[in-house]
Amino acid sequence: MIQNLSDIEHKITESSLWEKTTDFLGWHLNVGEISISILDIVIVITAIFITTIILRLALKVITRKLPEEDKGKFGVVYGYFRWLVYLIILLVTLHSVGVNVTAVFAASAALLIGIGLALQTLFQDIISGIFILIDQSVHVGDIIEIDGKVGRVEEIKLRTTRAVTIDNKVLIIPNHLYLENSLYNWTQNGSTTRESVEVGVAYGSDVQLVKKLLLQAASVNENVLSVPPPAVVFTNFGDSSLDFKVSFTLSDSFKAQFPKSEIRFEIDRLFRENNVSIPFPQRDIHIIQK
Repeated sequence: MIQNLSDIEHKITESSLWEKTTDFLGWHLNVGEISISILDIVIVITAIFITTIILRLALKVITRKLPEEDKGKFGVVYGYFRWLVYLIILLVTLHSVGVNVTAVFAASAALLIGIGLALQTLFQDIISGIFILIDQSVHVGDIIEIDGKVGRVEEIKLRTTRAVTIDNKVLIIPNHLYLENSLYNWTQNGSTTRESVEVGVAYGSDVQLVKKLLLQAASVNENVLSVPPPAVVFTNFGDSSLDFKVSFTLSDSFKAQFPKSEIRFEIDRLFRENNVSIPFPQRDIHIIQK
């Protein structure tokens, strides 16, 4: 039996297919001081494939008992960690198969410098993404305003943050904008926000009546929370009007424009019923004849 196995092994070794396969795998690619064989490339690909399987299994095991909200946050951490592991495995595998890693860096130094200069913004985005993760300024589900645009954060990636606007349009925000612009996080302190509607009334109007009507307009809206209650502020004696602001609390600030519009409609209706006028801007023109 052992003799038969030895014969089979000897025949396979001497076969032309085996020789061709061995020659092909032993063929070297030479780039300057770097020499790498086809077999080395196969080993590197296999190592990366095995690493991918291990990382996926590890991700499933770690996130198995995590809440859905925490799974999203951990997915961001995993994205950064995965690429770092890939880089380490690649360098270790190349070194183990005999490839001079130092020569790889030396041969690609000029190329890396060129790529680095061309991809400065990309590196800024990646660094900014790490800062977002560390300081916890933005989470998935937060409503943010940046550069005049408002959206609900759906996903934080390595380079960009994806948010959805109230018009259901996808807003792709490069992460470096967080470092260059002021970021307003509407929901970091909670899901409720304080909103307001401003209005001016004519001079001579009953200000106590105006206050009562503004409170009524805000209180009857089903989207306005009763605690804390709406409040009215007499903001200014304007050029053409007495200026007021009614403030109220909403549970969903992402769609604040709709209840604010409804409150404006109600204010207009109540003012008309109670003969409170909203004035046009007025200017006095003096004509001097000489």
